Amino acid sequence: MPFFLIRVDKAGNVSKRFAATAFPFARYGGACPRYIVYDAFRVPGVIKTQVSEMPDGGRFFSVARTVHQTAGGFHAARQQFGVALGCALEHARELVYADGLDLGPGAVPMPIGVTCRLCERADCAQRAHPSLHHRLRLDDSERGFSPFSFAARDG
Repeated sequence: MPFFLIRVDKAGNVSKRFAATAFPFARYGGACPRYIVYDAFRVPGVIKTQVSEMPDGGRFFSVARTVHQTAGGFHAARQQFGVALGCALEHARELVYADGLDLGPGAVPMPIGVTCRLCERADCAQRAHPSLHHRLRLDDSERGFSPFSFAARDG
């Protein structure tokens, strides 16, 4: 089964990425804040699952949890990472972590993107940076769902 893997620290920095699938990783910077790997930090040591969908319609199934690594002696601080392992949604039924989940056409996936700057989704409340795919609209008298507002696309 072709898997992908991503490891991030608490600040969102990606320290490992590997893909034997078509999962689109950002070459630089962190991943999408809606992706399950970041949710793992809220409940350390607990396995979390997610069905996600990219803007191009690609769907994936992922499992994530935190792991700890100790470097140095007894008094050294433990490093904490979030690790996610995933596959294309069509392979998810082969994983025990998908047992009992709705993986059919009626499944409601979490809409995610590659990274904020490359994401086409204009309605994301988690957006940390404006998208390169939309023209930014500045209006001091308006506050929207997202920290960034985008101009309507031409025709």
